[in-house]
Amino acid sequence: MSEVTEAIIARAKKIKALVLDVDGVMTDGSLMIGDDGQEYKVFHAHDGLGMKLLNKTDVKMAIITGRTSNVVKIRAETNHIEHCYQGVEDKVWAFDDLINKLGINPEEAAFMGDDIVDIPAMRKCGLAITVPTAQSPVNAYAHYVTSSQAGKGAVREVCELIMKAQNTFEPITNKYFK
Repeated sequence: MSEVTEAIIARAKKIKALVLDVDGVMTDGSLMIGDDGQEYKVFHAHDGLGMKLLNKTDVKMAIITGRTSNVVKIRAETNHIEHCYQGVEDKVWAFDDLINKLGINPEEAAFMGDDIVDIPAMRKCGLAITVPTAQSPVNAYAHYVTSSQAGKGAVREVCELIMKAQNTFEPITNKYFK
């Protein structure tokens, strides 16, 4: 778990896009496959609200995942994530395609991953993030390691980190405290 340092805040202030892996980031990494071949994933409601709050800012969100499943498409749609890359073996290709579509620089994107296939994109982005259960080589490439576990609030933590760094958290959430 990383401390939120001034260097992390400085990186988070520049973020215009948050790019998420799915298995091991948005979920705890478990894969449930039924006898019918249907894939099931468990997402956390806290992460969903974090994404909905971030959607109220100018920060765009995207998913880049190696697996393909309808449930990821549904999760992206329900959280208004316009850019969803599934079945991607080369995550740098998808990352480059995304930043070109958004018209931003790599330093203006945060990438959250947990396994070695995520390292190339993490090395290219401005804010590389991982979770406590990431594979050990990934930690060496992360600027920030969440305190929350994958699939249990880690995405929410990152959404709030970016919003707080950009001074958008309080204006968006104040109505809940009145």
